[in-house]
Parts: sequence; structure tokens; C-alpha cells
Amino acid sequence: MNRPATPTGDHRLLAAWSDTGRPDSYDAHLARHGNPPNADGRAWRERLIAEVTHSGLGGRGGAGFPTGRKLAAVAAGRGRKVVVANGCESDPGTHKDRVLAQYSPHLILDGALMAAAALHTNDIFLCAHRDGPTYQALGQALTQRPDADRFSLVDIPARFVASEESSLANFLSGGDARPTSKPPRVFESGVAGRPTLVSNIETLAHISLIARYGAEWFRSLGTGPSPGTALVTVGGAVRTPGVLEVAYGAALPDLVASVGGASEPLQALLIGGYSGCWVPDSVARTLHFSHEELRAAGTTVGVGSVLALPAGACGIAETARILSYLAGESASQCGPCMFGLPAITADFAAMASGAGANDRALAARLQGRLSVIAGRGACGHPDGAVRLAESALRTFAVDVDAHLHGRPCRGAGALPFLPIPRRALSLVG
Repeated sequence: MNRPATPTGDHRLLAAWSDTGRPDSYDAHLARHGNPPNADGRAWRERLIAEVTHSGLGGRGGAGFPTGRKLAAVAAGRGRKVVVANGCESDPGTHKDRVLAQYSPHLILDGALMAAAALHTNDIFLCAHRDGPTYQALGQALTQRPDADRFSLVDIPARFVASEESSLANFLSGGDARPTSKPPRVFESGVAGRPTLVSNIETLAHISLIARYGAEWFRSLGTGPSPGTALVTVGGAVRTPGVLEVAYGAALPDLVASVGGASEPLQALLIGGYSGCWVPDSVARTLHFSHEELRAAGTTVGVGSVLALPAGACGIAETARILSYLAGESASQCGPCMFGLPAITADFAAMASGAGANDRALAARLQGRLSVIAGRGACGHPDGAVRLAESALRTFAVDVDAHLHGRPCRGAGALPFLPIPRRALSLVG
């Protein structure tokens, strides 16, 4: 087969959606991108790891850790390696992975194969929730491929912390889908004690493209510290919520404009998912979507979501609902999760309901609880909740003051706005 032309433009992962509006079958995928490169020999494996490293590709699952460094760390481990493709997407505010799996599943599968080849292994696990669209899309794509027997499609429990990398390694080893204490990290001792690469499926799809077109092509979009494109869920108070593929460095107002603009005046954006941060709309209008700029602004790319909160909603009540969900989704295996998260949820619920209006110690107590929870959990789950709560206290400071003094806030009487699954503590209605 002749090699197709090198792709241009911002739509790399979602070229099928951009060109035809239909998912790429396996034949259409090969016609678009050609066959994957011939992965043969140690020299090829070392070149691919070097190419991914040079590309600057960061993980697309939340932390943004350099993928080349992770590949190299797993490759340096002893024993047969394991590749885990994480398509669980447990955060209620993001839908990017399911859209990618629907339209470009074979980029994901090729990327998993390329990663496995780089690590000289045949063990590939595709992890998703059986009842979700990602699981269904990957399963359908496997029926189209002659190499389907190279993959194991695994149903992961539909819990928020089940998609954490050590949770997946523990579950695939026969345990519960809960995070385990570190060290060792999964790249040292993961599935069955073997060096394990756990990568988000978007990350693997990028590896598939880098293996075909090279690091310099990948770096031709984005910023220096944040090269390439990223999938972003844009939702909340916007006219046509959806998933975009954008080059890193895109202005946040342009992301909102690309989904039809705000459906009503905004007061804040929740950036990075339900473990991310609130940012006032006035500040968000000056920011660009990149790791370096969002980090400097005190927030994070996180799971790649931007949720717009309308001016008529109560940011304290919305945060209380999210914290209730996060507390209910904890692994319940350390003090910060078992006691700390319910405590800060109760404090936010008291503020939101007005029950804390006469509690002069509430604000100080809440700040004290947040300070002792951060960094002390068995996994990163409580840190995400603290990050969200602290950003709410900053962003909605005027509303906090109103709630604590028994005055109506700007969102008084507003109905719940952001989506919250039913699995949550009963502290907040």
C-alpha cells in the first residue's frame, strides 16, 4: 500500500469525524494512515522510544507525565512487560476518550501495538467500562482486525478511582480496582509484579501517529512545552457542548466560541475535570489551553475538560455537590479519604444550605481541614478534592462571605447545574 500524504491541520486524532462525520473502519483507517511501521528489532524499539521522547508527548489522562520517560522506565525494568490502555474515563465532566474510541478506534489499537513493540511484549490490556461507549467501540473495532487476538478487552468497575493506574494494575492482577500505596510505581511493579505501562487511550493514539509521521511533525503544532494537539470536552453553559481537537496554546475563549459560545453570561470555568480548579471567567478570558499557562494560573489541564458555569448558578452549591460525589467515590483505605473528604463535604454543604451562617468557626475549620488532607492520602484522590475546594473558596469568595453571613449569594435558589452521578454522599441534595 502506498503511504498516504502526511496529515496537515489541527484534526489529527479526529480526522475521520472532520472529513466524513463517520467512524473510520479498519480499511478506511489504513487508507488514511497506511500500515503501521514494521516494528522489528532492538534498534527499532530504541528509535521509537527516542522519537516519542523527542516529540514531547505528555500523557493525556490527567497528570501530563512525559510519555517517552515512562516508556523508557518500563523498558528498563526486569521481566516481561505489560501494556495497559486506559479508556475508563471515570470523570463525569469529560467525554473525549469515548469520542476518540468511536471515530478513531484503530489509532488507539495501533498505538497500543506500537507501545507493546517498543517494550518487546505481547501483553496488551484494553480497559474500559463494559456498559460504556468506549468498551463497545473498541470491541467493534477488534472484530475488523486480523490481529484482534493480540488484545484483551477488560471490563473495569465503573468507579472514579478505578481508573487510577495502580487500581488498574491491581485489578488486572486479580485484586480490587482500588489504588495501592506507592512505591513501587506500576512502571516498576504493576500487573502481576511486572513492569507495566499504563497510558490513556488518547496518548496511545498519538504514539500511533508519531510512529508514522515522526516527532517533528507532532511538534509542528502546539507550544514548546506543550506540543501537539489535545482533545478537550467543552460543556456546561455553552450552546452546543462537545469534544474538540485543538492545538495546545488555543485561547480558552476560542474553545467556548467553537461550541457556539456561552448560552448565558458566565461567572467561572471548571478546568481539568472534577479534580481540577475553578477559574473566574474574567481570568479565563486571558488564558490559553496549555500545561505551562494553566499551571502558572494555578490550575491544570487535568482530564481535558472545560465546563462553563453560568452567572445564575451557585458555585458553592456546585462545589458541594462535586465534593459529595468525590467523597462517595473514595477508595476508603486511608484517613484523608475516609474522614477528611466527608468532613470538607459537610462544611461545604453547610455553607451551601445556609446552615453554617451562624457558625463563626466554619471558615477556619474548613481551611484547617484542607491543609491537613493535602499530600497525605494513599493516592491522589483526596488531593484532587482539596484542589477543587480551595479553588472554589478563591473564585467564589464573595459568595462564601454571603453564605457565612446569611445573605443570598448570586446563585440563590438556582437548580443544580453540573452533572453528578447518583453515587454520592447524602450530605448534599
